[in-house]
Amino acid sequence: MRTSVVIATRDRAPELARTLGRLRAVRPAPPVIVVDNGSGDDTAERVRRDFDGVRLIRNPENVGMAARNLGVEAADTPYVAFSDDDSWWEPGALAQAEILFDAYPRLGLIAATTLVEPERRPDPVCGVMAHSPLGTAPDLPGPLVLGFLGCSAIVRRSAFLDAGGFSPLLHFGAEEKLLAYDLAARGWALCYVDRITAHHHPSAVRPPGAWRRRLERRNNALITWMRRPAGDCVRALGPLVFDPMAGAGALRRLPSALRARRRLPHEVERQIRELA
Repeated sequence: MRTSVVIATRDRAPELARTLGRLRAVRPAPPVIVVDNGSGDDTAERVRRDFDGVRLIRNPENVGMAARNLGVEAADTPYVAFSDDDSWWEPGALAQAEILFDAYPRLGLIAATTLVEPERRPDPVCGVMAHSPLGTAPDLPGPLVLGFLGCSAIVRRSAFLDAGGFSPLLHFGAEEKLLAYDLAARGWALCYVDRITAHHHPSAVRPPGAWRRRLERRNNALITWMRRPAGDCVRALGPLVFDPMAGAGALRRLPSALRARRRLPHEVERQIRELA
């Protein structure tokens, strides 16, 4: 295999064990890198005991989704697939992706079909990506997109590193959006490819929905302040007015966001507005 699987995990050892078992059953089995994101359970011990050959990186603290960056940096394959500790890849999916990356040089990221278990129903995001108004360019294998699900994406490692990976500032929530913008700004294409499939069996150990939505509001504002025009930056304040906790979190991070501000190229901005 020329694709490594990177999994960032925290305090979900049983789900991680299930995912690693499924990945180990694939032939040929891909190299797997687990980044333990400051877990307080027996995640590290279980990986060492039960999954010989899986590379374990122990992070002393929880750095959110930026933990995936450590896995990509450690990988020695040209392509990297992301799984969460509650998601895995269909047999043959990674080999198909390798063929596409080889054939399409400007392809930086593949967003796969995500089947939600146990019903095996497509995640609603898949339908949105399949009907992307950006269309399919002749030198690409699927519709252009400017977003993806972190549990079911495969990247060209060089493109990921070129774009800077996931932002530590965002920690968790909407982190895929900023990476998508930065990949596109560097000239890399992101495509939805429906014939490449991942499975997601949502963990029972999940943060409350209200907490996730609050972080997404905070991070959407931060992403706007880091990349979008001034008018959009002003409008980004609107959702925060009705969510004081999200607003407070965004304002604490505002100085760091402004230091990282870098306007997107005109073509990427045009695509964002077309998608909106």
